[in-house]
Amino acid sequence: MEEDTDYRIRFSSLCFFNDHVGFHGTIKSSPSDFIVIEIDEQGQLVNKTIDEPIFKISEIQLEPNNFPKKPKLDLQNLSLEDGRNQEVHTLIKYTDGDQNHQSGSEKEDTIVDGTSKCEEKADVLSSFLDEKTHELLNNFACDVREKWLSKTELIGLPPEFSIGRILDKNQRASLHSAIRQKFPFLITVGKNSEIVVKPNLEYKELCHLVSEEEAFDFFKYLDAKKENSKFTFKPDTNKDHRKAVHHFVNKKFGNLVETKSFSEMNCSAGNPNVVVTVRFREKAHKRGKRPLSECQEGKVIYTAFTLRKENLEMFEAIGFLAIKLGVIPSDFSYAGLKDKKAITYQAMVVRKVTPERLKNIEKEIEKKRMNVFNIRSVDDSLRLGQLKGNHFDIVIRNLKKQINDSANLRERIMEAIENVKKKGFVNYYGPQRFGKGRKVHTDQIGLALLKNEMMKAIKLFLTPEDLDDPVNRAKKYFLQTEDAKGTLSLMPEFKVRERALLEALHRFGMTKEGCIQAWFSLPHSMRIFYVHAYTSKIWNEAVSYRLETYGARVVQGDLVCLDEDIDDENFPNSKIHLVTEEEGSANMYAIHQVVLPILGYNIQYPKNKVGQWYHDILSRDGLQTCRFKVPTLKLNVPGCYRQILKHPRNLSYQLMEDHDIDVKTKGSHIGETALSLLISFDLDASCYATVCLKEIMKHDV
Repeated sequence: MEEDTDYRIRFSSLCFFNDHVGFHGTIKSSPSDFIVIEIDEQGQLVNKTIDEPIFKISEIQLEPNNFPKKPKLDLQNLSLEDGRNQEVHTLIKYTDGDQNHQSGSEKEDTIVDGTSKCEEKADVLSSFLDEKTHELLNNFACDVREKWLSKTELIGLPPEFSIGRILDKNQRASLHSAIRQKFPFLITVGKNSEIVVKPNLEYKELCHLVSEEEAFDFFKYLDAKKENSKFTFKPDTNKDHRKAVHHFVNKKFGNLVETKSFSEMNCSAGNPNVVVTVRFREKAHKRGKRPLSECQEGKVIYTAFTLRKENLEMFEAIGFLAIKLGVIPSDFSYAGLKDKKAITYQAMVVRKVTPERLKNIEKEIEKKRMNVFNIRSVDDSLRLGQLKGNHFDIVIRNLKKQINDSANLRERIMEAIENVKKKGFVNYYGPQRFGKGRKVHTDQIGLALLKNEMMKAIKLFLTPEDLDDPVNRAKKYFLQTEDAKGTLSLMPEFKVRERALLEALHRFGMTKEGCIQAWFSLPHSMRIFYVHAYTSKIWNEAVSYRLETYGARVVQGDLVCLDEDIDDENFPNSKIHLVTEEEGSANMYAIHQVVLPILGYNIQYPKNKVGQWYHDILSRDGLQTCRFKVPTLKLNVPGCYRQILKHPRNLSYQLMEDHDIDVKTKGSHIGETALSLLISFDLDASCYATVCLKEIMKHDV
């Protein structure tokens, strides 16, 4: 196909380890020709039905009064001491769940009720601090606030006040919270069991945009982290001012909360008031209230299931499931990525969704060629790499000999398979790791992220291919105009990632900060995927250079893994050994023990030409000083090691004539027998069947 040309050229330069001739054939003629089944950590295929009773949420309904209530501090009528008695008035403007905004009188009732309950509690600060320290803390708070109110700038480093060392961890946590709740214009920092109090400069910055009582309430709300709660600033008719408030909150706290504007009708005047509302991100994308039974005592619900999908990209499948379940894509966790043009089975876990609710959408998702089964409750999410490997059942059609090869085709096929079964294959990352785009590959986006080039990464992500379809027309429009809102109207609904980025860009603008927020609209697993694509590409180039330079010999300066039982990439540095000159000369190690580092901040490099090659590549790509951390996106890349050779396990195969498997090869003539190969094998996690097949066939697949 035309669109595959670029990535095939890119992978045609990868070298082979075996010296057999190989053969030609076609894979993925249809999704059913390429079946992938995940193998879990216990070695079980995830498509097997689990004989476990389905968890029924209805069996343990909870009464509302059974929920534990968090202790509250007396925050309504606090005063700053030292004789000044500057009373801090609060107007509580946050509500539980998705309740409608309350009227002024209703809010006052809420305050009175809340205050009476709080007054029953002891003063947390007084219970932990002696009288003198308590008084000094109040004086420090008054001094800071007095300077701000008098517009006096703090010269030099911000002042600090030490509470002293608090050895009990729980007491420290309570004190941190109590101080920030009583004095939202202060922050607390822990230093080796010591609590240090400083001015909250972000509080001061917000006071330039809103009233001090609003800033006070907002930071108190933020620190309380009350689930399902909202905070509403006062009504504001100035659009530019509201935009500035949106920008401040999202710039400073965009990882934790999100903001939206709502119109409220003023009953007396009949005029719409626009308010900026803040809510915590974890609940930001709910499609309405969840049943009480799904919020058992604040405990997060995790539901595991097996996902079967056909001819569907994994991220697209997750996006569709998220919409149907009323959660966000980052609520899904999985052990590994799976092919698009295939039938795949994989384990998944979704947060905040009950098994019963997941079962309710089974019929709807069948229309998207998806099925879910083995639905059950579990205690935690999955993490990438939490699997033993994958099982593959593959049909290779259109089998032919290599050009000018006079040998028997059946013999060639058997020779190739037995060779790879015995000697293994080069453990390259497959082309699906990098995307099939002709213009932009995922590794280029990853490199831009590592270099903190956020705007460039966004533009690379939205670079169109030379195709005239709605998706590429929308991308082309964006690169020409940078009009996120207009592009959203053109971008098809099923492009979940693209639309998430565009919605964020529309809200925050096409600035560096706006692009950072746009990347945060994607789950962490997706953000780190692009960085891993870059490090995977470099590893592919490194192993080619290693084999071209030293072949199958293990030489001085190579890195080898000393643990024969490790079958993944999580080698600790203690298991990695640097081959000495004597060991290299004595042939102490075999080539299958050799590993190469995947770039990161916690790896060592080979001490030979390959190590120098790594440093040259980092210089080429402008990463000489890269620490492989992107704090703005919360990405840390420690790096790891990958074996340069792998072997397929449990390999079996069968040659069949096409009529035996009920498929006629397109263009075949009557009387001409077309052969197909049915091959099955297991591979360790992060190994690619297409790479193994390429080694067997000595031909691009």
